[in-house]
Amino acid sequence: MAAQTTPATDAPHTPPHTPPRGATAALVLANGAPGGSGTGGEIVWGKGIGATGTTTGEVCFNTSITGYQEILTDPSYAGQIITFTFPHIGNVGTNPEDIETVTPAARGLILRGDITHPSNWRASQHLDAWLKSHNLVGLAGVDTRRLTRLIRDSGAPTGVIHHAPDGTFDIPALAAAAAAWPGLEGMDLAREVTCRQSYSWNESLWAIREGFGKQENPKYHVVAMDFGAKRNILRALASAGCRVTVVPATASAEDVLRHRPDGIFLSNGPGDPAATGEYAVPVIRQLIKFGLPMFGICLGHQLLSLALGAKTKKMHLGHRGGNHPVKDLATGRVEITSQNHGFVVDEATLPDGVELSHVSLFDKTLEGIRVTGKPVFSVQYHPEASPGPQDSHYLFDRFVETMAKA
Repeated sequence: MAAQTTPATDAPHTPPHTPPRGATAALVLANGAPGGSGTGGEIVWGKGIGATGTTTGEVCFNTSITGYQEILTDPSYAGQIITFTFPHIGNVGTNPEDIETVTPAARGLILRGDITHPSNWRASQHLDAWLKSHNLVGLAGVDTRRLTRLIRDSGAPTGVIHHAPDGTFDIPALAAAAAAWPGLEGMDLAREVTCRQSYSWNESLWAIREGFGKQENPKYHVVAMDFGAKRNILRALASAGCRVTVVPATASAEDVLRHRPDGIFLSNGPGDPAATGEYAVPVIRQLIKFGLPMFGICLGHQLLSLALGAKTKKMHLGHRGGNHPVKDLATGRVEITSQNHGFVVDEATLPDGVELSHVSLFDKTLEGIRVTGKPVFSVQYHPEASPGPQDSHYLFDRFVETMAKA
């Protein structure tokens, strides 16, 4: 079904809070966008998918044309409802291999059309059944172009999706819930998605007809601080020749160093880096003093930047997609990258001794740093993903090279 929006000027015979015929779900925004009903933000009606119930989060959009299962299980999406701009979601089904964490952290999803019937030799489950199994609430039949333009122009709003097959909707209550959600700024979500205790990792990257490999002869030992680590990052480290020990986000410098690492990795993750940095930044500052090679990705990059003295800020839109061009300033090479972040390091606040290494060719925002004279560097994007397809995998080799030199 096509999405309908309030107010009555869009549908003259439909009262603002009455769902159109056939609607089983609604998205209620808290941003007071044009077209709102006066009780909160805009209301978008559609067809419910996945689990029934209600979910609240920041509504963002992702422009990737592949990888919906990886996106939904990326811990960096904690607290967010994902609008997929690509219209064919579900076409490759789901499987137990293409996940980044066992328990998805995303709050929900929004689609243009019904979930596409799977047609792929690796598919083991329909996306709708997979969503239900993980209690993920979704909405289909939405004009995602219009919603994306709204987010583009007004910023990412808070929204509530309510999936009610019986067609019962308490719109004022949903609007109040959307308005009451505090937003991602100032929110520490790494504690929600980090591991609870340390563990070892040796699974390496997937290969066709072989599945995942295993690193049996590692050359180096890396301790990864888990702020919401994607499994494929750990696999990439293993494939590069590393034995990986994963420690919780709240680990102390002593917790990290007692493992006697050759290098330290700072993982991706969700939420406001300044909030997570209240406990993580002092630890990272201590670790930098020991001179060990250090590599950060996404939230790990932002936390490293904060530890070095820079500042972060919330972006108007953020970067979420698999087609983001990034320039390596050292080589002049352009990489097509996968990105997912709503905060960014403010280039103007980089201290002496910290250099800009990579820049976005979309909006010129900072995409990477390195510390002069030290084996410490980080990037904002996701080099373990494969939109290029492997334009950025060299960064894992670079990390290994710094450990070899050390």
